[in-house]
Amino acid sequence: MNKLIASFFAALLALTASTWASANDFSDLRTELTAARESLVTMMVNKDKRGADQQKIVKSTADTVSAHLAKLKAPAGKEAQFKELVENWNAFKKTRETELVPAILAGKDEEAKKIAGGIQKERYTKCQQMVSELGA
Repeated sequence: MNKLIASFFAALLALTASTWASANDFSDLRTELTAARESLVTMMVNKDKRGADQQKIVKSTADTVSAHLAKLKAPAGKEAQFKELVENWNAFKKTRETELVPAILAGKDEEAKKIAGGIQKERYTKCQQMVSELGA
């Protein structure tokens, strides 16, 4: 009987730890998404922050999100939402690297604002919503 009770509590502890770790991982991802966004906004609104150092930060923060996503697993029953998060992030990152950053660096501020305030804002908001849902 004692072994049965001990096994039950061990299983409950493992499940709780796994759930907490998953929620914590998604909380960390939310922080990394915010850092990626802030580094890009800094570059976009501050013309004096468009040099190599800031470009490196912009790339590094986005790469951190991608690496974190690559290590995460979908919570049980939320595989479709996780897949959608990954696809949305990948589209966000591709547009960021191939359209938004080049527009900023070329001094095409209006074009950059249009991209950032349009599809990128939608994608970023969607990523944050999905991270909240997946971490809950």
